[in-house]
Amino acid sequence: DDWHYRLSDAEIAELKAAVEHAERTGKPMRKLTRADFPLPKLAQRIDAWRHEIRHGRGFVLIRGLPVQEWTEEQSSIAYWCIGHHFGIPGAQNPEGDLLGHVRDQRTGKDVRYYRTNKSIAPHCDAADFVGLLCLNKAKSGGLSRIASSVAVYNELLRRKPELVDRLYQPIWFDTKGDGGIRAFPIAPCAYADGELRSFWQSDYYREAQRLSFVPKFTAAEQTLLDTYDAIAGEPDFYLDMDLEPGDIQLISNHTILHARTGYEDWDEPEKRRHLLRLWISLPEKKPLRLRWLTTKSLAGLIARSSKELVRARIASRH
Repeated sequence: DDWHYRLSDAEIAELKAAVEHAERTGKPMRKLTRADFPLPKLAQRIDAWRHEIRHGRGFVLIRGLPVQEWTEEQSSIAYWCIGHHFGIPGAQNPEGDLLGHVRDQRTGKDVRYYRTNKSIAPHCDAADFVGLLCLNKAKSGGLSRIASSVAVYNELLRRKPELVDRLYQPIWFDTKGDGGIRAFPIAPCAYADGELRSFWQSDYYREAQRLSFVPKFTAAEQTLLDTYDAIAGEPDFYLDMDLEPGDIQLISNHTILHARTGYEDWDEPEKRRHLLRLWISLPEKKPLRLRWLTTKSLAGLIARSSKELVRARIASRH
């Protein structure tokens, strides 16, 4: 049980005082920074959690945030500012949402899976850390499932070594239309400066197959997706968390996969499952070689995205 921590009464009191301090500034939430949310006692513990997520086991669960005593706005302020103590919150979609709301929008439209009550396959998000704060849990289901992407990779290497090289080549990713791009190719794995980093998104790799301009999977590629997901879905590889209101789950996107079981929600809107999500980037000082590799990778991603944006615009005219 050393992966979860329950806040003490003194730490909760410090968080409440910090929320009051932030409210007194009169700033809108997006303008609040770490300086507006003083945490003299918790700051050292947050430093230790950041190190554990980045360089250790890759995840932590913090319990006891008093969300049931706060309004949704106060919970949002607390979580947003805690995020600033860990790093830099980043945009999660083209609309620029920095604090995401994970709930079933019941629209029936083709939207990203976090806006539905569907099960979500193991995946990573586009930031160093992803964090979830539970405000309300579902009537049943909706468990948060995590697995080590490094362990899954090593097991794939043991079972199907001939498939591993394909992880370092781009696979088409369905964006659901975000940013005006329908899909673009991205490599699931990169190995740099002695670290394996993963960006696994099999739900969206599979969804992209519906698009006419996306090459169809070969038999080997289909086997790769099926085998990788099967390993991540084996009990020896995953850990389920039943998040309670006030729980914060923080994980490394580079080394930890996360998933969700499907769920049944409440009929009453005020009781429905609702989590707040942050994507956090770390302002680390990186070795020169890693900075160069990151820049090269980003340039390639921008080039592929730009190419697909042009293709989409030409297609829309016809």
